[in-house]
Amino acid sequence: MSAQIGVTGLAVMGANLARNLARNGFTVALHNRSVSRTDELLAKHGSEGDFVRTETLEELVGALEKPRRVLIMVKAGAPVDSVVDQLVPLLEEGDIVIDAGNSHFEDTRRREAALAKQGLHFVGIGVSGGEEGALNGPSIMPGGSQESYQALGPLLEKISAHVDGQPCCAWIGTDGAGHFVKMVHNGIEYADMQVIGEAYDLLRSGAGLEPAEQAEVFSEWNKGELSSFLIEITAEVLGHVDAKTGKPFVDVLVDQAGQKGTGRWTVISALELGSPTSGIAESVFARALSSKASQRVEAQQLLVAETSEVSIPESFVEDVRQALYASKLVSYAQGLDMLTGAAAEYNWDLKLDEIASLWRGGCIIRAELLKDITKAYAAEEKPANLLFAPAFAEAIAQALPAWRRVVSIAVQLGIPVPVFSASLAYYDGLRRKRLPAALTQGLRDLFGAHTYQRVDAEGTFHTLWGEDKSEIEAVDSH
Repeated sequence: MSAQIGVTGLAVMGANLARNLARNGFTVALHNRSVSRTDELLAKHGSEGDFVRTETLEELVGALEKPRRVLIMVKAGAPVDSVVDQLVPLLEEGDIVIDAGNSHFEDTRRREAALAKQGLHFVGIGVSGGEEGALNGPSIMPGGSQESYQALGPLLEKISAHVDGQPCCAWIGTDGAGHFVKMVHNGIEYADMQVIGEAYDLLRSGAGLEPAEQAEVFSEWNKGELSSFLIEITAEVLGHVDAKTGKPFVDVLVDQAGQKGTGRWTVISALELGSPTSGIAESVFARALSSKASQRVEAQQLLVAETSEVSIPESFVEDVRQALYASKLVSYAQGLDMLTGAAAEYNWDLKLDEIASLWRGGCIIRAELLKDITKAYAAEEKPANLLFAPAFAEAIAQALPAWRRVVSIAVQLGIPVPVFSASLAYYDGLRRKRLPAALTQGLRDLFGAHTYQRVDAEGTFHTLWGEDKSEIEAVDSH
């Protein structure tokens, strides 16, 4: 039996992708470093499709039709390099090596360049949707060469999620583009989860709504413009009661959020690109602060709150909903703007309407508003920033009074809302006619002779601060 694709690394994600491929009519060769895991998969799910059992990478490669497609699903970093190094000597020109894990895009670019020299295709694909998505249809973001996508695309498109009959899979761009887009997806996911958490905290600490009541609120919100996978599961988590204690499930969880690194990578890349992803950054920092357990305990003894008495308006629940929607929009706007910067930096032709369309199904940030985001970037006149699209500019304008009220009340009550407030500051930073960056430039020139530009003249200037404070035209050192 000649398999159309091989999968090595059969932990949950790898096993579920292999099963998904088999269920969709493809013959899948299976390999795992520990053969018992291969046998376990075949014992439980071997009836789901055509599988080929192999015990070594040599057997795996030998079981594949040409051009060979080998999908690696192992832990990012050194384990991927190790498997690639073992595979390469076994392959022939034109074969395709696929990394479907959460690898850093720079690693993918490095591997793609190295394998291209040997006539091999290396494809980094972002896969979103968790274990269930991998099995039943994820959002798939493949990078690599267009040639490799011709051989690989039909398989990936068939196993991906579908919305309105369209696959949530399309070629993203060369080398590391697929993994970069998945990384930014995860950054948006971090911000999305944090603003939901901030809304929960405001409704509980501000309006006094207990988790069970909030479950009903979030369920109702999921019927409107906030409709999304994350809002849906928020209602489920808040409505869940702990069997051991009878308490709301959320109250028995330690309030320290973990992370696997993709959100942090997003922020680091944004800094390198000079892309202002302040909401995403604050969501990463919020997780980091939550994990400072001993400092937080000490702070409760040492730091005063000095909060104010605040009258919570009757409209507060609706205000929080509008502030949540506006902040979510900013998260998407910042992530998509970062993609624009990355496309210019890495010479990728990223189509934002197509990327937004891929996120409509299968992935964690799938949401109703992605349909409107897709429309905005599919228009003949594409917005320079998502918030400039007429539909979203109007939506923010309507939400703005509520957004400002919510952030103001949160500050007075001492409830931290880092992403709500950072997102509002981003919005205000964009729309203000003058920013204090002018003073920053003056300070930089005084202490470091970093020069400045004027609003009323062309050129670059420097003030002789240590002399007579006269102004001279700066000489371009480049």
